[in-house]
Amino acid sequence: MIRAFIAVELAPAAVANIESAIAELKPIFPAIRWVPPANFHLTVKFLGDIEASQVQAIADALELAITPFPRSTINAKGLGVFPNVRQPKIFWVGFVGAELARLAAAVDRALLPLGFSLEARKFTPHLTIGRWRQGESRTGDVKLALDRWRERDFGVTTIDRVILFQSELKPAGAAYTQLKVIKLNDQPID
Repeated sequence: MIRAFIAVELAPAAVANIESAIAELKPIFPAIRWVPPANFHLTVKFLGDIEASQVQAIADALELAITPFPRSTINAKGLGVFPNVRQPKIFWVGFVGAELARLAAAVDRALLPLGFSLEARKFTPHLTIGRWRQGESRTGDVKLALDRWRERDFGVTTIDRVILFQSELKPAGAAYTQLKVIKLNDQPID
């Protein structure tokens, strides 16, 4: 079995800006396990455990559904937490981009015939940058940090491909391997 997900990689400049933000946040939030920049990605759909024999069928379905999509841009902007400020568990960076929800919906529909369920929740584009350690106190002023970083612009990424990743959980953290890369249409949106 392969633990798999579909994602978009971020532009190096956006990754660097987010990494700088994390460096500022670390002393304020010592109870957070921060995601290493090498693992930054915007998940479009989490698949869970799949058979190795499904990889090509998934790639084929994705190619058919998303190759016609034009390249577009997304902007990494602002910080937030899930589920809420009083009981934060996940620290995230948000994304803005008109085509992002359409792309996620196309991926969702493309995989339905292969037995993958449609997402029950509304697509909320985000990059998880940290998780509070279980049992640790929620130190630091979350609301103050969110207010300070709410409008922070971390940079633009061009979406020109979608990647099917394998995720291996290891003691040091997750390791990701690209299984298939599906390129979008070469024509950018005006």
